[in-house]
This record gives sequence, structure tokens and C-alpha cells, in this order.
Amino acid sequence: MNAKRVKFYLGIMLLSLSVSFPLWAQNSSGTISGTVTDLSGSPVANARITVSNVFTGQAAATQTDASGRYSVPKLGPGKYEVAAVAEGFPTSKSRVALAAGATQTLNLQLEGTSSSNTNTAQSGGTEPSLSSLGFPTSEVQGNAKEQALLNKRTRMLQIHQKLGMVTVAAMVAALIASGGAKGHHGLPGSPTGRNVHMGLGATTAGLYAATAYFALAAPRVQGVQVRGPIRLHKAMAWIHGPGMIMTAVLGAMAYSQLSKGERVHGIAKYHQTAAIVTTAALATAVFAVTFKF
Repeated sequence: MNAKRVKFYLGIMLLSLSVSFPLWAQNSSGTISGTVTDLSGSPVANARITVSNVFTGQAAATQTDASGRYSVPKLGPGKYEVAAVAEGFPTSKSRVALAAGATQTLNLQLEGTSSSNTNTAQSGGTEPSLSSLGFPTSEVQGNAKEQALLNKRTRMLQIHQKLGMVTVAAMVAALIASGGAKGHHGLPGSPTGRNVHMGLGATTAGLYAATAYFALAAPRVQGVQVRGPIRLHKAMAWIHGPGMIMTAVLGAMAYSQLSKGERVHGIAKYHQTAAIVTTAALATAVFAVTFKF
């Protein structure tokens, strides 16, 4: 076989390979698609989908459309992990094996409801879900009643937290105004100063009562364990709860004594001390659930 014939056959082989390789690659690439819904079955739009090859680590990403559908094409054969992330929901992951040139359907369900997602967007934070509180997926499925209780509890505790901040501010204002309620060495101060201090004290007591209501009336979710900063938050209630009652009682006694032109005496002398301790305990409780540490 001469050199020209060899070159001719080699050219034919290379041309065949150049044509057949793209066709093989096209036939071997697969697609993973599906829908993303919440526990109620409603589609979750704009959820971020990440498809990662378990062995190579190569990943591709997309988003669900308005109907909750997604599709990731041009994937090689292998085992993939598909993750769905949406605001207000915990991440949902699942694995699927993809054959060469196949189309695999994988539907994902996020452990939450569209109503809880709406509440999260309005509050600007991430609300807890049953899974984040330690419930396994098998128990979460179909627990719409428990999720509704959790949503109601979350809303009430958010109000509780905000009222707690306002109450702390009112208590600090009352402490500042206490200087005008009495003069030096416990002697009576100006009537205006006493009335302003008394008014701020009464406002603080009312705010505290409302704050306590939203905490005590929030529905309980069975199986939820108290952990982290919540333990400190609840521990402080054993201080600022009785402290608030003592502060109000001693304050009323001191106000009565000063209004009669008397010097503050007896246990009423500890009104300001009780107020300072109560304010510090309440501020610590609010701090524990407001700032992450």
C-alpha cells in the first residue's frame, strides 16, 4: 500500500470520527427535570436548583419557573445530588442516577407551606420549620396542623420580641425620670416629676403585661426542645417576672409616701434597686433572642 492510499484512508477515519463524536456526545447527555412544591402541593417559584455529580463534583444550577418546574440538560451519565433552596424553606436534597442519553424526573418537596413563606418575607427573617426543630422528614409529611401551630407560635413570639424591646425602652425612660420623682436623701421632689415617673412606670407595666401575654398564649408544638439562647431567655423570666411585680408594688408605696410629703422609708427604699435589676434581666432576655451568638 503506497503512501497516498494510507493518507487517504487516514483522512476518511478522521472525518468519520469528527462526525460521529458529536453525535455520540449528544446522545449520551441526559436531562434531570421535575417540579418543586411545598407540603400543601403548591408550586414554589424561583427556587434555586443545584445539580451536582456525586463522584466528579461538577455542578449545574438553574431556577424553577412560575409553575415550580425546572430542567437541567446536557448532563453526563452518573449519580447526581439535586438540591432545592427557596426563601423561607429549609434546603431539600435528593439523589438520582442518570443513564446516558436518558431523561430523569425528580420532584422535590420543601418542608414548609406557601403561607409560612409569605409570613417570612413580611417579617424579613427566616421562620422555623418542623424539620429545623428536629422533626424527621417522615413525621413532617402531612403534619399541616403542626405546621400551622408553628406558624401561629412564630407570629406571636415575633410580637412578643418587639414588645419586649419597647418595654425595655420604657423601663429605661422610667429610670431616667426617677430623678425628678424624689429629691436628695429620699425627700419628696416635684409633683410633676413624680407624676411623669409614675406615668412611665404604669406604661411599662402595661407593655410588660402585653409582652408576657404573647409569650404565654403562643401555642405549644409537641416535641420542640428548648436550646441555645432560648434557655437564657427563659431563665431571665424568673428574674424579671417577679422583679416587675416587686417594682410596681414598691413604686406605689414610694409614690404614696412622697405624695404625703414623707421621706421614702421601709422596703419602699428598694424600689429603684428592684427596677434596675428587672430592667437588666429583661434587657438580657431580649438580647438573647435578638442577636445571634
